[in-house]
Amino acid sequence: MFGLGPTELIIIGVILVVLFGGKKIPELASGLGSGIRNFKKAMNEDEEAGKEKVTRLEETASKQLK
Repeated sequence: MFGLGPTELIIIGVILVVLFGGKKIPELASGLGSGIRNFKKAMNEDEEAGKEKVTRLEETASKQLK
């Protein structure tokens, strides 16, 4: 994982606890997870909308060619 060993991960964890406190870290992690989830959902919705547009364009083009 990014070339980080267990010692480096422990040091990073200790620094996070010192900076944010033990109670704040779960809130930060929850917010980060929620943001990632919303981003993925938006990406999937955009992809689906794009596919629907292509399908409608293909149907319109096939109707015009007939």
